[in-house]
Amino acid sequence: MRLFLDSFWRALGYCLMPRVMLLSLLPLVMLLALAMSLGYFYWQPTQDWVREMLDSWQMLQSMMDWLQARGAGGLQSVMVQLVIIFAITPVLVIVSLLAVSLMMTPALLNLVVERRFQHLSRKQGGTMVSSLMWTLGSTLAAILAMLISLPLWVVPPLMFVVPPLIWGWLSYRVMVYDALLAHASREERITIGRRHRGWLLVMGVLTGYMGVLPSMVWASGAFFAAAFVLLVPLAIWIYALVFAFTSLWFTHYSLAALESLRAESDFVVVGASEPLPALALPDEPHATPPAV
Repeated sequence: MRLFLDSFWRALGYCLMPRVMLLSLLPLVMLLALAMSLGYFYWQPTQDWVREMLDSWQMLQSMMDWLQARGAGGLQSVMVQLVIIFAITPVLVIVSLLAVSLMMTPALLNLVVERRFQHLSRKQGGTMVSSLMWTLGSTLAAILAMLISLPLWVVPPLMFVVPPLIWGWLSYRVMVYDALLAHASREERITIGRRHRGWLLVMGVLTGYMGVLPSMVWASGAFFAAAFVLLVPLAIWIYALVFAFTSLWFTHYSLAALESLRAESDFVVVGASEPLPALALPDEPHATPPAV
C-alpha cells in the first residue's frame, strides 16, 4: 500500500510539470489530425448507416416512441451521434495508449530516472522491437476481448465494469513492460510482475476508469453542437494527459519495486560474489640423486 500511494502522489506531481504538459500535446496533434480526417470523410456516411441500423430494430423504435410520449423525444435526435461516439471511444483509447507509449513514455521514463533512479544499473531485459511486439500483441488481445464482450456493454451494470477492466489490463501490460525494459532483466521483470500483480492490476483498473472521464467531454459534443469543435480536442488532450499520468504512475511504481528487489537481493547475498582464488600448494621436494 505504501508503494502504491507513494507512486500515485509522485505521478500526480510530475503531471503538473510544464515539461509533461508540453509532452501531452504531442499525441493531441496526431490524434486531432486523425479524428478530423475521419470525421470529414466518414461522419455523414457513418451517421446514415447507423440510422438505418437503428430504424430496423423494432424494439428500439418502440422504446423511442415510449420516451417521446413522456416528453423525452429529444433523445431520439442525438441517438445516432451517441451511438457513434460511444463506439469510437474504445478505439480512441487504444490509439491514445499507443501514442503515449510510442511518443511520450520514453521521455517520461527518462524524466523519472534522471530525478530518482540514476543509481539503478541497466540490465537491458528487452529491446525496442520486443517492446513493440509486446504492445501490439497486448493491443490485439484487448481488441479481441472488446469484440467478445461487446454484447455485455448494453447491460447497465456491466457497461461500467467491462470496458475499464479491459483498458486497465492493457495499461498494466504495456506500461510495466516499458517501465522495466531498460533497467530490469527478464527474470527481475517476471518476479516484479508476480509479486505486485494485484496492485498493478488495481492501478490499471483505476486508470481505466479515469480513461472513461474524457469520454463524457467527448459525448457532450452531441448535445452542444456549437462547442463540438472545442470539446473534441479537449477530450483528446485529456486522454493524453490521463495516459501520461498512467505512464508516470507505473514507472514510479515499477522502478521503486525494482530498487526494492535489488536491495533485498543484496541483503540476502552475504560475502564476496566472486570465487576466492585457489590456495597455492607448496611444491613437493624433489628427491636428490644418490651420491656416487
